[in-house]
Order: sequence, then C-alpha cells, then structure tokens
Amino acid sequence: MAVVTEIAPDLYRICVYVSPFQLQFNHFLVVDDEPLLFHTGLKGMFPEVRDSLAKVIDPARLRWISFSHFESDECGALHKWLALAPNAQVACSDLGAMVSVNDFAEREARGLAEGETFDTGEYRFRFCRTPHLPHGWDAGLLFEETQKTLLCSDLFHQLGDVEPLTEKDVVGRTRAALKEYQAGILAEYAPYTPLTSALFKKLAELQPRTFAIMHGSSFSGDGAHALHDLDEAFAEVFGRKERR
Repeated sequence: MAVVTEIAPDLYRICVYVSPFQLQFNHFLVVDDEPLLFHTGLKGMFPEVRDSLAKVIDPARLRWISFSHFESDECGALHKWLALAPNAQVACSDLGAMVSVNDFAEREARGLAEGETFDTGEYRFRFCRTPHLPHGWDAGLLFEETQKTLLCSDLFHQLGDVEPLTEKDVVGRTRAALKEYQAGILAEYAPYTPLTSALFKKLAELQPRTFAIMHGSSFSGDGAHALHDLDEAFAEVFGRKERR
C-alpha cells in the first residue's frame, strides 16, 4: 500500500516506491473545499493510489486534477480519475490542453496561462509556465500562494526510498541522480537551454517554503536558495558540455 504523509497543512503526499527503478512516485492531494490532486500516476498504480487517497477523503470529491506535462506518470491514469470523480476538471497549461489533453481526456481541460490563478477554497494556486523545465514544451508548475508550496513535478528528482519530508539539502541528491542518468539511457533527461536559468530565477522569486517533489523527499526550507543551487546543478550536468 502507498505511504500517505501530511507534509504541510492539508497537503498529503501519496508515495508508491518501485524498487526495480529505485524510484518513488509521489502524488499530492490538497484537501480543501474543492480538493485537488497533482499527478494522477501511472494507470497500473491507480488502484493503490485511489485506495490510499480514500483514507483521507472520498475520491469522488475531487474537483481539480492537475499535472506538469503530458507524460504517463504525470497523467496516465487521468481517465480513471475522471470516471471516479464526476465533478473533477483537469487544470494544465493552455498549450498542454490544446495539443494533447483535450484530445486525450474525456472532459475538456482548463488551460492555464502564465500567472493565471484559481482558488480551491482556502488555498490559491498560481500557474507558472516552465517550457522544457524539466522537460516537455507544455510543462508548468503550480504554486500555492497561501502556504507558499511549489508543486514542482520532476524538479529535485532523487533516487531511493527516502524520507517523506526533509529540511536537509536535496540538491546534492538530485545532482547524483542526474549524473547517474547521464551514464545510461536517460542521458537526455532534461535540456539546458538559454531559457533554463531564467525559469529557475522566476521560480525562486516566488520564495517557496515547501517543495512537493514527484520523485524523492519533499523539502521544507529556503526554496529560493535551493532553486538557485538546482540551476547550478542542471548547468553542471546538462549545460556545461562540449557543443558540436
């Protein structure tokens, strides 16, 4: 059974660890008047994630389903969640809605523009476009303005069955994971483009206090400093290499 941990007020981390990949897959539930799920998970994980979420709220109450970019672990089980929650609406980037999600999903998504906000009751979410960060031209993140939590998808990717929440450095773990990937089939995990550093700076200006991280421990602490350090790690691993 997935491990459920409240990592911030009304924010629950639902973790499935897949040992052959040495990788956690984390799904985040925001409990509010209009509950929000960030990451649907893979189709094969749906029963486990659904049953774990049901320990917190009735899954049929979900009002919002969101994710960063069109990829199986981000939205593979979307059809199943929409069938379970009749009032749920997808919230994703306007580009993602146009090029993928509105054709894939059973109900039309709400496409979000840069800086667009929506409320779930007590909490207010701001959409931040992050094209190709960490990957996908449709990528974007949600920033919860009340608690200053960044739902940051694949950023701060870590390996291993690690603790749910840490106040220690996670950038070192991320650097190690990305370097390991560089030696194998996942060598092109993320691009480093002329826009990458500017996107990290934009996210740092939000001054997040908590990172809800898809793969690995979530983080509580100086989010701006961590994002600047992660920019350096991305530049080191993906950017500072000989160009042809």
